[in-house]
Amino acid sequence: MSKAVLTGEFFLSGGAACVEGAIAAGCRFYAGYPITPSSEIAERMSRRLPQVGGHYLQMEDEPGSLAAVLGASWGHCQVMTATSGPGFSLMQENLGLAVMTETPCVIVDVQRGGPSTGLPTLTSQADMMQAKWGSHGDYELIAYAPQSPQEMFDLTFKAFNMAEKFRTPVLVMSDKIVSQMVERVLIPAEKQIKRVERRRPDRAAQANGAEVLVPPMACAGEGFAIHVTGLTHDERGYPAINVETQQRLIGRLRGKILQNGAEIIEYEERDLEGARIVVVAYGSTARSALLACRLARQRGLEVGLLRLITVWPFPAERIKALRAEALIVPECNQGQMVREVERFATCPVRPVSQAGGELLAPESILKAIEEVAQIG
Repeated sequence: MSKAVLTGEFFLSGGAACVEGAIAAGCRFYAGYPITPSSEIAERMSRRLPQVGGHYLQMEDEPGSLAAVLGASWGHCQVMTATSGPGFSLMQENLGLAVMTETPCVIVDVQRGGPSTGLPTLTSQADMMQAKWGSHGDYELIAYAPQSPQEMFDLTFKAFNMAEKFRTPVLVMSDKIVSQMVERVLIPAEKQIKRVERRRPDRAAQANGAEVLVPPMACAGEGFAIHVTGLTHDERGYPAINVETQQRLIGRLRGKILQNGAEIIEYEERDLEGARIVVVAYGSTARSALLACRLARQRGLEVGLLRLITVWPFPAERIKALRAEALIVPECNQGQMVREVERFATCPVRPVSQAGGELLAPESILKAIEEVAQIG
């Protein structure tokens, strides 16, 4: 590890912690375009990557940024870009290309209020459904929702490992509050860091013809004949425009994520045993939800918190297993992940939402808890 890779305890913003998590994971290529409130990530990357032998590329726009990232990944680099809502919208076509070509990459979305230009300097959680459904076609990917600068480091690092292991784009769904707040961040020593390397081609395994959910990745310039296409393609990577190939390919692309849910899906539980009401929250809103739950319990209310760390794939089985009388879902949007909770809940679900701009106040969540408790 280069001496320029940080270790120890620091006070960092979420954006700075994200950069350090990427570098610790082995990221050595970043292509991006400035956009509030994610520009601090690009700015820090432009200084830090040359210090560790990496490369920063300023692109002309967001589609070009993700295209450059995908190309560098096929050159056997660990790669990343960052953006915010409008730029995330522009990246959706190449996000689909990353899924179809099974290209490992990390995309950080520092969410702000929308639609359109919206609230460039204020916060939101309104890109959550776009993260899953923004590109066309049937696909699955991995998306994390950090709640602190420490998790910006931890989950960015994990995003690289998951991208490499499952050959998939991985999203870090941050927001303006988490990315710009400053807190203590612990960066572990090199001996404590475990990186995952993408699986390399094995000629003996190729000859065996064994079908695998995550195939090995041969990169450009390594002596293998490779063909990379966004078209439906067979196991060799060549276009095969027929129903049978489409069924087989899409089934595998989705299966490699869905069949490994036990490894991918993460959540945090607090006071769920015996809870009559459970608050389901994620990202910055989970910080407000935690305080609201503590205040509610001080008032004698049986409340627990389920914090979603992995938002995609969605932890459907955990939601199904909740044995509460009601669920409350606070979000800094007009109701996005609450719809997913409703799909799998076995009890009434109440949203607590706002259109964005400010952190959802603990008092709003506490009020909802008290009202639901009175109804019960």
